Amino acid sequence: MANERLRGAIVDLGLTLDEVAERLGVAPKTVERWINDPERKPYRRFQYATASLLKCEVSYLWPDERTSAEVTASGNAELVRLYPHRSVVMQTLWTNLYSKSTRQFDVLVYSGFWLTEDATFHRIVKEKSADGVPIRFMLGEPTSSAVAVRGEDEGIGATMGGKIRNALINYGPLFRLPGVEFRLHGTTLYNSIYRADDEMLANGHLYGVGAYMAPVLHLRRVPGGELFDSYAESVERVWESARPISSPAEWEGTH
Repeated sequence: MANERLRGAIVDLGLTLDEVAERLGVAPKTVERWINDPERKPYRRFQYATASLLKCEVSYLWPDERTSAEVTASGNAELVRLYPHRSVVMQTLWTNLYSKSTRQFDVLVYSGFWLTEDATFHRIVKEKSADGVPIRFMLGEPTSSAVAVRGEDEGIGATMGGKIRNALINYGPLFRLPGVEFRLHGTTLYNSIYRADDEMLANGHLYGVGAYMAPVLHLRRVPGGELFDSYAESVERVWESARPISSPAEWEGTH
């Protein structure tokens, strides 16, 4: 059953789904899902932002809103493990995670260069491609301002752009595989996110620190949880704003 209260509040203000999405900073399809699929409620921050935009109470738009304690408990259940640094995570955790994927395989990074040199990872990508699993790679636009800033923040300057170019070259053979897509993004990346179905590894970015020394959250989606979906929604926003490329050389295209 659709959320008619949400639909009605949007109509009453004379707004379109595109306008609501733009003001909230989400995709129009996301707002459409909030209306047509009551099980896909917005994350709490979007519930409050939506209620403010539509001049309604959150409890009116989503009457069965859970308490903060319930949300916190669900979030704790989603956290499988916290690693203080990526450098202490066993390399096999990434490959084991992706080897279990059957419907979603996402890599969101600036370069993620260390993963491009993993032969096991390349083999898994090829196997999943053959199995029909959609695979999405999102790397930083080498000449974007966001990449330049990140390079300065880590103290490596233009080397960051070079790492992305080398990563694309290493991924060259994967461009020809069915179901494998590459896009370049110029977003400010607060986390590198590695998702396989309902599990993910989120590697935070810290100012002045390389990603290998930043924390990693191992998350698993659980019913009622919001933490996993918050990161997953971020991946979708980057994907929608990024530009597709069909070969490593295309990073030199229009920016």
